Formats: sequence, C-alpha cells, structure tokens
Amino acid sequence: MTTNKPSCACHSDDKNNKSSHGHGENNHDHNHDHNHDHDINYDTNIYQLFLPAIICAVFLITALIFDSLHFSFFKSWFRLGWYIVAYLPVGYPVCKEMLEEFKHKDFFNELSLMFLASVGAFYIGEYPEAVAVMLFYSIGENFQSLAVAKAKRNINSLLDQRPDVATVIENNNTKVVKATEVHVGEIIQLKPGEKVALDGELLSSSSTFNTSALTGESAPQVKEKGDVILAGMINLTSSSQIKVTTPYFDSKLSKILDLVQNATGQKAKTELFIRKFAKIYTPVVFFISLMVFVLPYFFTKNYDYETWLYRSLIFLVISCPCALVISIPLGYFGGIGLASRNGILVKGSNFLDILAEIKQVVFDKTGTLTQGNFSVESMHIEPGFDQTQLLQWINLAESHSNHPIAAAVLEYVGVKPDISQITSMEDIPGKGIKVEIEGKDILVGNFKLMDAYNISYGSEIKEVVNTVVLVAVNKVFAGYLEIADQLKPGASKDIKNIHTLGIDTTILSGDKNSIVQKVAKEVGIDRAYGDLLPEDKVSKMKEIKAASKGKVAFVGDGFNDAPVIALSDVGIAMGGLGSDATIEVADVIIQDDKTSKIPIAVKIGRATKHVVWQNVILAFGIKIIVMILGVFGDIHLLEAVFADVGVALLAILNAVRLQKTNLSN
Repeated sequence: MTTNKPSCACHSDDKNNKSSHGHGENNHDHNHDHNHDHDINYDTNIYQLFLPAIICAVFLITALIFDSLHFSFFKSWFRLGWYIVAYLPVGYPVCKEMLEEFKHKDFFNELSLMFLASVGAFYIGEYPEAVAVMLFYSIGENFQSLAVAKAKRNINSLLDQRPDVATVIENNNTKVVKATEVHVGEIIQLKPGEKVALDGELLSSSSTFNTSALTGESAPQVKEKGDVILAGMINLTSSSQIKVTTPYFDSKLSKILDLVQNATGQKAKTELFIRKFAKIYTPVVFFISLMVFVLPYFFTKNYDYETWLYRSLIFLVISCPCALVISIPLGYFGGIGLASRNGILVKGSNFLDILAEIKQVVFDKTGTLTQGNFSVESMHIEPGFDQTQLLQWINLAESHSNHPIAAAVLEYVGVKPDISQITSMEDIPGKGIKVEIEGKDILVGNFKLMDAYNISYGSEIKEVVNTVVLVAVNKVFAGYLEIADQLKPGASKDIKNIHTLGIDTTILSGDKNSIVQKVAKEVGIDRAYGDLLPEDKVSKMKEIKAASKGKVAFVGDGFNDAPVIALSDVGIAMGGLGSDATIEVADVIIQDDKTSKIPIAVKIGRATKHVVWQNVILAFGIKIIVMILGVFGDIHLLEAVFADVGVALLAILNAVRLQKTNLSN
C-alpha cells in the first residue's frame, strides 16, 4: 500500500475487483475490498503510509503551540496559511480522490462528506479542528487498512503453504529449481519436514504426511506408493520421491486458494443490502445535515449561523457509514477464512448466510455416510453358469463405470478387463448396464433392470440386506454378487450433533431401500428413502423443500448428484480433494470427507451472521446517539471524528475476532 490516503468503503471502486463469481454489481459500486487488499511491507510502506499524517501532525502541534503562546506574528493570513499547509498532506489525497469519484457521478460519499466538514470548519474559523478532522480521519483509515490487510493475509497464509523451490532428480543427481519451472513427469525429492510444492504421485513405498493445510486435520496420514500427494502437504517421516502430475499453477492448492480469494464475489444479502443502503443513506445524510443548518433559522430566536453550521458539520462526520461497509464484508471474509482453517471451502459469503439458516440436511448414502469402499462378500451362481466366465462378463460390463461397486468387482476379480471384447454398451441410468460380449446380451444391475427386461429371479433375493448386483445372460437370470459397505467412523455422533443444532436429516439413495433404512437407523437419520432413480431424487427434494421451514442442504459427491445439488439451497460436497468436478459443482466443499464438518460449517455460518449483525447494531446505535448529541451541541467536531473512527475500528476488530473462533465439536 503506497497511496497516501487508503480508500474507505464509501468510495473505493469495485470495478477493478470483480471475481468470476460476481453477481453483476455496477461499475460504481463501492466497497472496502479494492484498496485494502494491498500487501503491506512493515519495514517501508507503513512509514510511507503514515508520512502525510506525521507531517500534518508536526505542523498542527506547532500551530497549537504558537496559538497558546499568542505570538504576534501568528495571526491573520499567516496563521491561516500555516493551517492550510498542515491540512494539505492529508486533505489533498482526499480531495483528489473525491474529484475522481465525481467523474463517475458519485457525489455523495465519505470523501465529499469529510472534505465539506473540514472546509466548513475553516470557513467558520475553527482552523485547528479543520486540520484535526482530516488528520484523525486519515490515521483511522490507515489503521483500518492495516487491520483489513492483516486479516486477509492471515486467511491466505492458512492455505498458501507451497514452497518456492523444489528438489528435482535428474540423471541420479539432484538440483534445486523454482517450483514454477518444474514440469509434469519430473521427479522431485522430498526430505522429512519439507512441504510438497506440486501435486504428484508417490513413487516411494510409503510415507506419512501432515495434510492440515488442506483438510484442517492435525492427524497425520499414511500414504502408500501410487497415492496422490498434493501441494501443501508436509512429509513427516522418510525421504520420498514424487512424480509431478500437475503444473504449479494448476495444483489443487492453487485452485483452492483461488476459490477462497474469490469467494467474496458471491455477496450475502446483508452485504448487498448494506451497499445499496449506503448509496441511499449518504445523500440523505447530506440533506439532513443541510436541514440542521437551515431549519433553526425559522424556529429559533437569535439564530447564529456559525453555531448551526458547526453542528451540521458534526452530523456529517458521525453519520459516515464507513464502519458498516468495511466490517460487514470483512466479517464474511473472516467466516470464509475460519471455514478454510477447518478444511471447509465456502464459495461465497451468500452461502454462509444459507448455512446459518439450514433446517434440513439431505444426505446421499454411498461415500457420504458410508466409506464407499465396497467389497464383494459372496457370489451366488445359478445352475448351468460358469462362475469364472460370469465374473469376467460382470467385470467387462462394469469396466466403464467409476462407481465404487465397479471398483469392488475389479478388486474381487483381480484382472483388468480387455474392453475390446465388448461389441456394444448401453448405460441405463438408475438401473444398470447392458452390454453385448461375444454375441451374448449381458445385463448387470439392480432389480429394476431385471424387471425392465422381464427377467425372473427368486423372490428371496430381495430379502438380502446388503447391496446386490444381479446378472442375466441372454434374458436368463444367472446369479448375483452380494456387496457390502461400511459406515464412516463417528457418523452417528455427527448426525447427533446436527440434530443438536435443530436440523432434521434425510437420506435419498438409489441403493436398496432395506440397506438405506438400515443405515438410517444405525446413524440416527430422521427419514430415509431408497430405490430412487435420479428423477425420483429430484422429486423427493422438491417435496422436502416445499415442506421445510428453512433452507435445505444436500450432501453428496458433488458430481453424480448434480441435479439434486442444483435444487438444494446449498450443495455440500464430500471429499473435495479428490475431484476437480466437485469444486466446480458444489457450493461448499468438505476437503477431508468427514461428516463431522457439516455441523461445524453450520456453526460458522451462524457465528458469521451473529458478528455481522453485532456490527450493524453497534455502528447504528453509537452513530444515532452521537448524531443526536451533535444536533443539540453536546459534542465537538473532534469527538465526532473519534466516535466515527472508533466505531469503525471496533467493528473491524469484532470481524477479525471471528477468525480465532473455535467451533469444533
């Protein structure tokens, strides 16, 4: 930050601060985000930042000394000139920026408000107060800039954990190069205690990593050969080798960092309201201030225009909406930062508001409440069919699917299928797959698929609690695989914590209804619906939203359930570290795949909203009191300045405090 006069909420220009998520505010919308985003070098730029105020203060103190000693030379035009010289270092930047805003037809803002107040004080001969108004305003703005910049740097430092260099192995030799110059396919070496600079694949047999920068989890994770290693993770044990799979600027951490930095593009309703309110409020304040000056002429005896002009200037100073328009966006940014620290990515401040109002959480089952690590428990073959051949056909049919069941089949068979044997393939949503292999029509899927093709099977199979994958060959039922999944550890406790917040829970799943009901009972879900096709999920979600008295969240994988996420008020994706598609689709991303983060996300939303409204009430309450006192002449101009700057700083500190909040269960 090198400008002499840091911008305030009422006059910084938003047109240079658009994010890709913006909601189309016009080019002259004003907030604090623009200029307060500058990085401050505490060795040099802070001195430059405060230098105009220091010069002004020296001249002002000298003038006050001359006034108190009643020097004969310090009178008339010389005295006025001295105070003008004191005024210029802090007044000129404000005047210059005010004229820039006038070019955008923005005449009513804090710049013009402060300028008029100080010029008015000069006019009535209150030279010290005229200078002091602008001096303290400048100092207050500088401290606000420092507070905002520090808050944003703290948030970014939670995520931007990448080292600048990496050790590359080349021809059995190592060399240290800039991380930005490392290419995909190169192998980097990681010593114990070092941070990973780029995304890659672990080539070493195993190592333990600290993933807290990405997931918010302090517990180390053991990674095996072939596992994905992400930028920002810290190698804790043995020296490891990693094959780079993603360029530096395309790493998962880069995308997460970009997401958090741009999250304020999605404005909350409170934030949008305050911005619109400030546009109306400021000109109204100018009008009321004018009335404070003019109306007493008609209703009081011995009207003294200097007295009422002074009171109107006090009214102008204290009425500035700066505290509101600074602290509210910063409050939401603090909430987003707090969420990031807990391994929760929120795409916009509007979603924090929605999280605060959630009354219903709808869960997908597989991979959300359960681990999604399916395994084949048993295989049941009808007479006349060969088990080995049937397994090969099932494996081929599932070869194009990324569903966990397909992975379970592949693991059970143990052989990667030769897909060249497939003549044709048809994916039937919500039912299964139809393939032609070696002239035979193979059906692999659920009961709905069998019923759709009029395949008869034993009624006792429907009594099996576990997930079953049925197979038919040339329209003859051939058997089924019994597949089981496990609940996530702590899922029951997490659902209980959600209920403690006054939130109802529901499961919508395409899995067998008997399994869905079993899972719901085990974890304590209120309602559960199974055997749902994608369109059935959409219908159920519409019913849930119509019946809910608050906002509805959907928790799933963020990709396969895109239609339901689109219908929900906020889509929460589990396991965001594993899927770029998840980051694109979901509104909130839980990076470590743990359901325990859902109640934490709701608490963060509620805490953020609480802080924002605290600031609104604080700012308005104090301002109204001081405005009334000013109109009746019970405070002076300097006291009004102190009140204005003080309220702004208190609101900012309250917003920054949010980042230190501990909301763990």
